[in-house]
Amino acid sequence: MTPNRNLIAAFLLSFIPGLGHLYLHRFFRALVYGGGFFGPLLLFFMVMINGYHGEEALLLLVFAAFIWFINMIDMVITLIKPDPVPYPPDPFQPHAAYPYPAERAAQEKLRTALLSVVPGLGHYRLGLMQRGLTAMIAFFGSAVLIIFVTVISRNEAFLTFLLVLPIIWFYTMFDAIKQAERKLAGLELYDHSLFEDFQSGGRKNKTLATIIAVFPGAAHLYLALPKRGLQLMALFLFSIYVLDLLRLSVFFFLIPIIWFFSLFDALQSISRYENGTLVDKPILDAWMPYYKGIGFMMILLGGYYLFRTGMRELSYFYPDWKLAFWLTDYVQTAIVTFILIGSGIYLMRVQKNKARSAPAPFDHPDQ
Repeated sequence: MTPNRNLIAAFLLSFIPGLGHLYLHRFFRALVYGGGFFGPLLLFFMVMINGYHGEEALLLLVFAAFIWFINMIDMVITLIKPDPVPYPPDPFQPHAAYPYPAERAAQEKLRTALLSVVPGLGHYRLGLMQRGLTAMIAFFGSAVLIIFVTVISRNEAFLTFLLVLPIIWFYTMFDAIKQAERKLAGLELYDHSLFEDFQSGGRKNKTLATIIAVFPGAAHLYLALPKRGLQLMALFLFSIYVLDLLRLSVFFFLIPIIWFFSLFDALQSISRYENGTLVDKPILDAWMPYYKGIGFMMILLGGYYLFRTGMRELSYFYPDWKLAFWLTDYVQTAIVTFILIGSGIYLMRVQKNKARSAPAPFDHPDQ
C-alpha cells in the first residue's frame, strides 16, 4: 500500500468504483473498475433513452453491480493487509531486545471494523472462533428464518422483522472493535459465545431482554413468563394471519397496538424482574368477562370467511354477477358499519346501566 494514505478515506472513496484505487495510486485497477462500472451504466442509459426495455439491458446493470462488488472486495483485502515493516539497519545481536513488527493501533481497529462488515469475520481475525460463529449465526440465521417464514406464509408483513438485522449488525461490529481494543491494551481475550455476555450471576440480562422485546412475546419467554409470552406472540401472529386472510385491511391498526402493548409490557416486566415482583399472569384472564363477546366475534369471522370462500367459487360460474366487486365494496363496508354501530350501542347500554345502578345521592335531613 502507498504510505501516508488514510485508510478510512480510501475505503469511503472506493464506494465510487476506481476512485479508492486511484487514491492509492493503483492506476490500472482504477481504470479497470471505473470503466467496468461506468461503461455498462452509460450503455444502459443510452439503451433506455432509445426506448429499448429488453432483458439484455438489465444484464448491463447486473454486470455493473458485479464490478462494484469486486471493487469493494479488492479494496477491503488491500486495506486489511499489514504494512511491511523493514528490518533494523544493524544486524541482529543474540539475546538483544528489538521492537516487534506490529501494526499500529488505529490500523488494527480499522481492519477489524472492515472485516466486521460481514458479522463474525472481525472476530475470526482476532482468533475468537466461537464468538465469531455466534455473531454469524445470529445475523444470517435470523435473516434466513424471517425470509423462510415470509415465503411459507406468503405474507410480506413478516419482512418488517428484518429491521432487527441492523441492530445485530451494529452490535457485532462494535463488539469486534471492542475486542480489538482489548487486544491492543494487552488484555486477555476470552473466546466464548456472545450470549454468555448476557448472563450476570445466573440472572437474566436486561440488555438482551430489551433487544428481543422487538418481537412480541419473546422477552416474556426469556424472563420465564410462558403464559404471558405465548399469548402475546399468538395474538400478534394470529392477528396478522387472520386480517390478511380475510382482507380486512381496515383493522390493520390493531397490529401496531398489539406490538406497542407487548413492547412496553416487556419493559415493565424487566423492571419487575429486577425488583423481584414478577408474576406470570396471563393476558386473557383480564378478558374473562368478555369471553361470550369474543366467541361471538370469532363465529362471525368464521362465517364471513366461509361466505367469502363461497362467493369466490360462485364467481367462477357466474362471472356476470360481479360477486368479487360486491364482496369487496359492499360486504366489507357493511361488516365495519355493523361493528361500529354495535360497539356504540353496547357502550351506551353499559353507561346507562351504570347510571341506573349508581346509589342515590344522600339527602340532607333538613330537606
